[in-house]
Amino acid sequence: MKSLATVLLIALSALALACGGYGSHSTTPPAMGTVPNITELVPNNANAGSTNVVLTVNGSSFNSTATINWKGAALTTTYVSAAQLMATIPNADLAASGTAAVTVTNPGTGGGIYGGGTSPETSNSMTFTIN
Repeated sequence: MKSLATVLLIALSALALACGGYGSHSTTPPAMGTVPNITELVPNNANAGSTNVVLTVNGSSFNSTATINWKGAALTTTYVSAAQLMATIPNADLAASGTAAVTVTNPGTGGGIYGGGTSPETSNSMTFTIN
């Protein structure tokens, strides 16, 4: 009886090791997400010293949690549709003349304990001019 228990314990240990153990599992890397595309900024310019400008970004493949990025920093974004987003450019960002890169990011989705999901994707860049 003792040797049968020993054989079963060895077999169970080998099976657990072959399966990666109880705390180990394989993970799936995230799949590519949906890449947004910007076609137009409205307006595409403002005068230096302007107060809060509402920016409309037109394009395609925007998801409902997409964000407009101003010089790489996310702005509080309102989702209008898969083709339109809106955000307010704070007057501090319009204080001096120059240009600003505007992009849109669709955030990734989580995949749970086994990975998966989608990775975040960022659009082409368009230039906003501050005169």
